[in-house]
Amino acid sequence: MQIPVAARTNARNRAGGAARAALASPWWRALLAAAAGALPALAFPEPSLWWFAYVALVPWLLLIRSAGSARRAALDGWLGGIGFMLAVHHWLVPNLHVFILLVAALLGLLWLPWGWVVRAMLSGEPSPARALAAVVVVPSGWLMVELVRSWEGLGGPWGLLGASQWEVAPALRLASVGGVWLVSLLVVAVNTAVALLVSVAAVRVSALVGLLVCALTTSLVWVWAEPPSPVGAVRFAVVQPGIHHGAGGVDRRFDEGERLTRTLIGQDVDLVVWGESSVGRDLGRRPELAERVAALSRAVGAPILVNVDARRSDEPGIYKSSVLIGPDGLTGERYDKMRLVPFGEYVPARSVLGWATSVGRAAGEDRRRGEAQVVMTLPGENGLGIGPLVCFETAFPDMTRRLVRDGAQVVVAQSATSTFQGSWAPEQHASLAALRAAESGRPVVHATLTGVSAVYGPDGARVGEPLGTDYRGTAVYSVPLSEATTAYVRYGDWAVYAAFAVLAALCAVEGAGSFRRSARGTRAPRARRARG
Repeated sequence: MQIPVAARTNARNRAGGAARAALASPWWRALLAAAAGALPALAFPEPSLWWFAYVALVPWLLLIRSAGSARRAALDGWLGGIGFMLAVHHWLVPNLHVFILLVAALLGLLWLPWGWVVRAMLSGEPSPARALAAVVVVPSGWLMVELVRSWEGLGGPWGLLGASQWEVAPALRLASVGGVWLVSLLVVAVNTAVALLVSVAAVRVSALVGLLVCALTTSLVWVWAEPPSPVGAVRFAVVQPGIHHGAGGVDRRFDEGERLTRTLIGQDVDLVVWGESSVGRDLGRRPELAERVAALSRAVGAPILVNVDARRSDEPGIYKSSVLIGPDGLTGERYDKMRLVPFGEYVPARSVLGWATSVGRAAGEDRRRGEAQVVMTLPGENGLGIGPLVCFETAFPDMTRRLVRDGAQVVVAQSATSTFQGSWAPEQHASLAALRAAESGRPVVHATLTGVSAVYGPDGARVGEPLGTDYRGTAVYSVPLSEATTAYVRYGDWAVYAAFAVLAALCAVEGAGSFRRSARGTRAPRARRARG
């Protein structure tokens, strides 16, 4: 039976009226803003709907566009930021409990000015020129939010929108030119153009031009930035012993790592990598442990990179350190973790926020920080330079870039996400290594205690099969080497500086416009008095 046209029209009018009523209600609008901000989380692992990232911001953009005032738009930005932070970091609940709501509310404030910028560029009936400008300005504002929250004290660069594209080859090529920042810019630009395309008929041509520019930029980078050429390979082994909690767990983990490493005898490997906190005793106090690892190194025929998480005998405090052990024992090569996980490894402003330890799994004692990054030289004929990172540090693009500029030929990340097994965290963490590999033009070996362990080549492509969270054992990877220097290693965060320049130009234009309007307003009364 065909529904009469009048009935269909009435149904559409009722639906439109309900939508307008929801947007008019501050409570419903707040819920919609938080939900819209949470949508991009689906683009990250484990859902890994990478394609969704290119439209995930559209509902949020349209909601802010409909705001009746700049204050309401800023509020929509804040509430959406809260939804984004909660969705992307929901797996931190075991550590933070209800405290995660406060953290999300504070970090969500970073999206307040972005909401104002979105409304300024998209509201009403923007001109074609303003629509084109929006495709540049809105992503630049988003990138400033990502940059500020990337500071270690605010949680670090976890959940950058560009990182959702870790398995997309054209996006990885973009990362080699401008880092994850350039990928974020392109993703938000596409979202902005799509939002204009579906909401303002008069500027659809401008929106299509914006989409075309994004596509051409990606294509030109794909052609211009050639992938790193391989110059040989090395064989690295990863040891994944699994979870060992409770009394004696530290010693059982070491014993299991030792047992698994013995299975690598005769496999002709160049380096064996244990995960973060694989050694829970200070090797200065327990030299017999160092000798056991040295004996393993002699048996396997390769040095072993362990990670010590213990209170030191020669210095006060607890450090997390990558330590290289060869056939003759400690080589003297050591790297102390520099960037620590807020609440997980230290409590910011502990005198004020120390109560967080009573409601979650926040660190009972702050870990100590290292002072400088280190490039280790493997003993033997090849003298391969490896750049160690520890866990959280793989989220920071600048750390990998510094290691490569200092001569690292392979980046080795030692990690542990045992607290977050069964969540999205292990997959998300492993995916970051793909971005770091593409940015630096160097392979990245991501070795964990409990999975996900994975290896990525110099172009960011995965090497071999990853080791999932249910796997206990070892794996040997043929890791391709490269001597190429990517544009990102050479020029650094130029995409961030470009975004700064765009926003500075916007401020200059808006300031000049305000000055002209003020000047016209001053002249008008004088003219009226003269006529009088």
